[in-house]
Amino acid sequence: MIAETVDAEGHLIDSGDLQAILTTVVEQGATYEILHFDVGRTNADASRLSMRVATESQESLDHLLATLSTFGCYVKGAPDAIIRVNDIDGAAPIDFYSTTNHLTQVLIGGQWVTAESQRMDAGIVVDGTRAFCRKLRDLKAGDRVVCGMQGIRVKPDLQDRDKPTFGFMSNDVSSERRVEVAVTRVAQMLRETKASGQKIAFVAGPVVVHTGGAEYFCELIRAGYVDVILSGNALAVHDIESVLSGTSLGIDLDTGRPVEHGHRNHMRAINAIRRAGGIGAAVASGLLTRGVMHACHTHNVPYVLAGSIRDDGPLPETVMDLAEAQNRYAEALKPVGVVIMLSSMLHSIGVGNMVPSWVKVVSVDINPAVVTKLSDRGSTQTVGVVTDVGLFLHQLAIALRG
Repeated sequence: MIAETVDAEGHLIDSGDLQAILTTVVEQGATYEILHFDVGRTNADASRLSMRVATESQESLDHLLATLSTFGCYVKGAPDAIIRVNDIDGAAPIDFYSTTNHLTQVLIGGQWVTAESQRMDAGIVVDGTRAFCRKLRDLKAGDRVVCGMQGIRVKPDLQDRDKPTFGFMSNDVSSERRVEVAVTRVAQMLRETKASGQKIAFVAGPVVVHTGGAEYFCELIRAGYVDVILSGNALAVHDIESVLSGTSLGIDLDTGRPVEHGHRNHMRAINAIRRAGGIGAAVASGLLTRGVMHACHTHNVPYVLAGSIRDDGPLPETVMDLAEAQNRYAEALKPVGVVIMLSSMLHSIGVGNMVPSWVKVVSVDINPAVVTKLSDRGSTQTVGVVTDVGLFLHQLAIALRG
């Protein structure tokens, strides 16, 4: 048997990491021996684990250590991280270290250095005594890139310890009958985030308009609970369509009935904005007098509209260069304390990939699979509220009044 001693520290018990560590060892056919386990004496104190793991081959041991690193395990006394000089633009060395969304430290010159701009699915570039997470496409020849698993320490965030405050959850997804409890918790979180000076980001899909939630979303904007909106072309188009025609996707928002030739209304809305010179120009000229996009311009709330292959028009403000849209999303999220995702699977997963694990994420969707997909892709801090988005926004606006 080939063995190695690993250490871990943090809130290992109440976060569930201790169980996950031991289960992982057993599932991979390895053995463990706990050498030392110091339980934190108070809620604020971290626990410390020292454990010897053994497998039948070096290859299986390396795989086990790589898996355990996700839960904050590292080999104490290991040499510095392996750093290779990159040989090509837009790609990394073959054995580059691919990041998670957890706080990551790199051992450089015997000192643990925290990687900046933490995000998942990136490489780590070392520049002097600093380290940075960087997307593969942004790597350059000559960059010093961290490779392998040596000298890497991942610290799972304490986010999981906050989840008990969301008592309405069952397997991270709430049922509709407990929406009121969910709204109360989210409202409290938004107040605390605003009071602390952190940003609140909303990722919003066109369902906000379809479900009649736009007026309540505007109320949140006016009250200062929205610092940035990340979305696609569709949210803005259907918001503007509803203002100019009273429909969304050709459906009368007051009666819920299709309007004759209403399927053309979103194209007329796009055309009107393009003729005006853009959304901002339409607001300034008085063409657009209400709605979500109007509220953004009149209350100085920035937004980023990321385009896609299916977009009609699109609107002049929509960013059709995918790489540029991703960069603008990432920049808009610095720094953010809470992200509220409103029924947009595509953009929600994209944003989930960009934010570190210590950012609180709430996903509101009538489809529980959206929350599951976020968790499966690494955004395990996501709290799910399964309900109609319009209903959620209505109740949230009421909860935040006064």
